[in-house]
Amino acid sequence: MAQATQNPTRMELTRLKKKLVTAKRGHKLLKDKRDELMRQFLSLVRENKELREKVEKGIRACNSNFVLARASMSAEALNVALMAPKQEVYLETGTKNIMSVDIPSFDFRTRTQDANDIYSYGYAFTSADLDMAVKSIADILPDMLRLAECEKACQLMAAEIEKTRRRVNALEHVMIPQTEESIRYISMKLDENERSSQVRLMKVKDMMLEEAHHYKERIMTE
Repeated sequence: MAQATQNPTRMELTRLKKKLVTAKRGHKLLKDKRDELMRQFLSLVRENKELREKVEKGIRACNSNFVLARASMSAEALNVALMAPKQEVYLETGTKNIMSVDIPSFDFRTRTQDANDIYSYGYAFTSADLDMAVKSIADILPDMLRLAECEKACQLMAAEIEKTRRRVNALEHVMIPQTEESIRYISMKLDENERSSQVRLMKVKDMMLEEAHHYKERIMTE
């Protein structure tokens, strides 16, 4: 029990009241943080679902084009065409803070801005299906990076939401009720002590008055 470890003094009562005010303020802030995290988490989940469908659709189209290219070209010609990539991609990573959660961010740039630099082969001995497959890969690259951002952000934010939820529940169901119970206990103890002191003072006063009355009676009889 919390009462067994509480020292029923006014100093302890003041300390607990300050602790209760701080706990309630922290509880409100954490609830607001949890609600905002949930709002942004649900927005990311919706975006993640749309990106996942878009990327999977692009990958299926790319695979289909590669299968068609492989069917229309020899394996040696396909390997030679893709042996030496012409374009280079540079990935830059960073973080951005969302409600105290560090979310990864990815950005990329290519060596050149020419859209035709993605083709590392000539068009004379290759299939148009190979061109479409390579173009499909280049087109879905930004979406794949954004999908990676969203999925990692969802994982981190889900963990933070769970951590915040546990803290909110601990404050709401454990710390705040226990502190309020301790405050009630100490207040009752202090009131009881005050009443006991008043009773003792009244008894002492009555004894002193009675003693003074008997003293006057003795003086008068003498």
